Amino acid sequence: MPTKKFNLVWGNHCLELGERTRIMGILNITPDSFSDGGKFFALDNALAQAEKMIAAGADIIDIGGESTRPFSEAVSIEEETRRVIPVIGYLAKKISIPISIDTTKSVVARRAVSAGASIINDISALRFDPDMAEVAANNDVLLILMHMKGTPSDMQASPFYDDLMGEIKDFLAQAIVRAENSGVAKNKIIIDPGIGFGKTVQHNLFLINNLNEFQELNVPVLFGSSRKAFIRRILVQDEKTEPKPDHPLVETGTQATVAAGIIGGAHIVRVHNVSNTCATVKLIDAIRNSVLKKTQESNDASGSGCGKHPYGHRAV
Repeated sequence: MPTKKFNLVWGNHCLELGERTRIMGILNITPDSFSDGGKFFALDNALAQAEKMIAAGADIIDIGGESTRPFSEAVSIEEETRRVIPVIGYLAKKISIPISIDTTKSVVARRAVSAGASIINDISALRFDPDMAEVAANNDVLLILMHMKGTPSDMQASPFYDDLMGEIKDFLAQAIVRAENSGVAKNKIIIDPGIGFGKTVQHNLFLINNLNEFQELNVPVLFGSSRKAFIRRILVQDEKTEPKPDHPLVETGTQATVAAGIIGGAHIVRVHNVSNTCATVKLIDAIRNSVLKKTQESNDASGSGCGKHPYGHRAV
């Protein structure tokens, strides 16, 4: 099934989706994230990492101040605000690409938008804080709605589905309706099937293999598999030891799943390593979009329309 095309226009931003896969770079401002906990907790380190990802070709920077790894505990509104707002405020004055705030709290989202964020990435799909939709609707920002079974503290406690694809699609369809009923336009909504959130290894693999079914919901699809536990468990090494999240084997596995996600219709991929993902995206997009023509035409990767940049480096 061909990947559906969308043209998202909001505030001062525009993203054409469908022909070229967009890359969302992950910036965790936390001491305990599963993949890079503590590395970017200090402000200077966080800013340097953001600039590195943008130079490597990120289209969006996703900033989070609360770990959502399995069995993690929530942090307070004030602590989450303290972690993310200085980074968002600084970057918003320096960069032109959209900044996303990864939070389930409407107060944090409102403060982040005021500081310069233009996307709200809510892994609870409005379940944890019903005021989140109002923040999105009143501020002309994009809203990402993700599927998760349960909460981060209990989602990996024996997750079970009678109908994996049907239940996830129904969950996301209902989340879209809730958002629309609160005033969020459908052309401002993105869905995320929630790889690794309340799913076994086999659930994740089946989900990736059937990702194209989410095109039925008629909104862009975000795909986030980067460094997830199911990759590490498949790549178990000697004596049944899982490689660590930042192990080179896990990065190779991540890029394999990114490629599969793009082939399956993902519009945006959320990753830790932007540079490597740029290479994967460029190749898989070229394969996916390939056609044979009698007359060779120029192939401009930067496209036209709303300011797409070519694959590769961009200045901060």
